[in-house]
Amino acid sequence: MPSNTRDAQTLLIEGPDAVAFAHAQFSSKVNELAVGRWAFGAWLDPQGRVRALFHLARIADGKLLLLLRGGKAADMADGLRRFVFRSRVTLREAPTAALATGEAQTLHDVHIEGETISLGCGSHALRIVTSTTTGDMQWQPVQLKLGWPWLPDEALNKCLAPMLSLQRLQAVAVDKGCYPGQEIVARLHFRGGCKRHLCSVTASRAIAPGETLRRGEQEVGIVLNVVNGDTIEALVVLSDDVVDNAIDDNITLGDGDDSLLMTTIERWPA
Repeated sequence: MPSNTRDAQTLLIEGPDAVAFAHAQFSSKVNELAVGRWAFGAWLDPQGRVRALFHLARIADGKLLLLLRGGKAADMADGLRRFVFRSRVTLREAPTAALATGEAQTLHDVHIEGETISLGCGSHALRIVTSTTTGDMQWQPVQLKLGWPWLPDEALNKCLAPMLSLQRLQAVAVDKGCYPGQEIVARLHFRGGCKRHLCSVTASRAIAPGETLRRGEQEVGIVLNVVNGDTIEALVVLSDDVVDNAIDDNITLGDGDDSLLMTTIERWPA
């Protein structure tokens, strides 16, 4: 797929137990999601690290569509199948598709027209289109400003939910039944202790998704999604200590020709 587009990694969960299965595995309140609506969701490991972040759309009573924000649908399907047991549910990857930008559509609404599925994002829609249709990346800078992370492979299975501000996105709930990682989510919510959080920044030089950010020998963060335009803008996970000690919101990492100056635009809570 061309570099100016992004493929749509989608997973279908279908069957009489589809909603119950997803509700037990994922960190959001799947059982409250109405047909024709989508919500953010996440699949965590037992230590509370984010295996996958996704848009979760209920497109029929017993049919859920996951659009992954990073990672491979095949890998997630393989991982979830280990927990199906006797649940009446099937998991399968959807056909190859691309992502494109649509006109303004009510936040969390789902529209299906032919083979195209549109997820309402307020000021725009994120459209899942067939692989023969031209995709685009116009949606990405808008979603970066909203603080909607896209996870590079290097960030999968490494970030705790608060690092990605998932409670703000209602992708995790502390008042629902058990799910993988629930105890860690609750502990960090009620007792604190997460020392890294999501920030949007501008960067003085090119940075890449998945790049480790260091101060000297210390690893202090990771780059998530990047938009290159008149300025280089990015979502990053950064150590609270680094952000707290910034001077006029400016953070300098490294020295010499490879030094990186980042200016913090916004910092999101857990």
